[in-house]
Amino acid sequence: MQKRWVRQEKADAKKVEKLSKELSVSSILAGMMLRREIRSFEDAKDFFRPNLLLLHDPFLMKDMPEAIDRIEKAIKNQENILIYGDYDVDGTTSVALTYCFFKEIHSNIDYYIPDRYKEGYGISTQGIDYAFENNQTLIIALDCGIKSIDKIAYANEKGIDFIICDHHLPGDEIPDAVAVLDPKRKDCDYPYKELSGCGLGFKLIQAYADKNNIDFSVVEKYLDLVVVSIASDIVPITGENRILAYYGLEKLNTNPCKGLVALKELSGKKDDFTITDIVFSLGPRINAAGRIDDAKNAVKLLIADSVEGAEDAGFIINLKNDERRDFDANITEQALNMILNSPEMEFRKSTVVYHESWHKGVIGIVASRLTEKYYRPTIVLTQSNGYVSGSARSVLGYDLYAALCECSDLLEQFGGHKYAAGLTMKTENVPHFIQRFEEVVCATITDDLLTQELLIEDEILLNDIDAKFFRILQQFAPFGPQNMSPIFMSRNVSSYGYGSLVGNNHLKMTVRQPDSPIFNTIAFGMGEYLEEINMGKPFDICYTIDQNIYKDKKTIQLNIKGIKTY
Repeated sequence: MQKRWVRQEKADAKKVEKLSKELSVSSILAGMMLRREIRSFEDAKDFFRPNLLLLHDPFLMKDMPEAIDRIEKAIKNQENILIYGDYDVDGTTSVALTYCFFKEIHSNIDYYIPDRYKEGYGISTQGIDYAFENNQTLIIALDCGIKSIDKIAYANEKGIDFIICDHHLPGDEIPDAVAVLDPKRKDCDYPYKELSGCGLGFKLIQAYADKNNIDFSVVEKYLDLVVVSIASDIVPITGENRILAYYGLEKLNTNPCKGLVALKELSGKKDDFTITDIVFSLGPRINAAGRIDDAKNAVKLLIADSVEGAEDAGFIINLKNDERRDFDANITEQALNMILNSPEMEFRKSTVVYHESWHKGVIGIVASRLTEKYYRPTIVLTQSNGYVSGSARSVLGYDLYAALCECSDLLEQFGGHKYAAGLTMKTENVPHFIQRFEEVVCATITDDLLTQELLIEDEILLNDIDAKFFRILQQFAPFGPQNMSPIFMSRNVSSYGYGSLVGNNHLKMTVRQPDSPIFNTIAFGMGEYLEEINMGKPFDICYTIDQNIYKDKKTIQLNIKGIKTY
């Protein structure tokens, strides 16, 4: 599928020139910095040399003093504390971090992860009943709870206090908990709003440590869990998250907890992990526990205090991940065949596929794969507990949640945000929903939104790429939302010699511009361009600049994301 090449807005020329001189960098790099709000030497120092001393005071967060006071009271009075979290990566890392920290201080502590299928997302009555039955008088809820008005009221009736640590958008009403930590609260003045759930758990233990004179090194050792949550929950890697991610990666790559050591070994990757590696390797393995079986297995892995325990838990999770892959591959193949065998579906502006036997735990992944393939709003539906449940994914710029609102009379319930949502309906409503959703999408989406964007950082010459340029480029990492690995564009390049096909339709070639060095390139899945390129005609490319290591020799390689032939 041909993508739209979209240039990022150019930085102001005078500001580029000023910053270029101040930092002694090229105008290309100065432009990149300005687009990331680096406007001075001090900004550059903070960005390129992240410093844990620049983390914000956790007590700037609304209700943090009340949260710490209640935890101190519980510890002093030997109360039983329950750490409660969601079943995804952010939730399980949050629980592991908070549980491990307080377990070193207080022995009467337990954790709880709701069953994805029996209890669903968020705080459940079953979880509160579990706390009541086990005489647990304080629940610390992580990565959930901000909209659990009724559940918190139910807990209050049972004499159970709640501290909520959530990073999702609040509703009009805040739950009646002892403390509600959420930087997205309108009445919260905390300077950084984009923490992950585990990041919020980190701020909680940082606050407790600060008040109780516990050395920061005790808090810092959990940063490997924080970076796994930041990467997996796709939060912006800016501001405080950049600091946490930078030092979290350092911890992950040098001295991670035993559970992450086991997962890294199972992944087979030998060199340092990046944000991308977490997203595609570690995160899915942790998520597989809750998707296929029980997310408590993920927490068992992450809190393991022995190598043997970590290896055993890791082995189980890896088996679940293999199951998840099989379900994912089979359902994706079935869904693609449904679309291919229905000419009407192939040319719609939305995709809705349904099969009663598909595994609910992987339909979100399948929805993402179908969106990637056909690039249009997509919903995958299956049977669950007498209803039809689904996962929905959108394309950049299209408000999926608003579209579902237009179908709400056909739904039992739905929730989510602009780009992802979950929904439930009665079986008899499925055909009506498919028709209505397509009508709504057709009426509200524009054709340009149905073509995937390649967001281009800047147009450069191949001559601009040298060892110094690449070295500075690497220092922009860790890459992620709002600081993506830059995609550059170069015009009028030509193949040096002949390109070839490698692997599964991948194009390998060397390219050059007049008077430029020669660069090795790889273009995944772009074998269809081989014939034109080998005819010697010039073409345009957009690409990321990577490093290739072969027999200990490091060379710059261009990873091509798009080709335009003339």
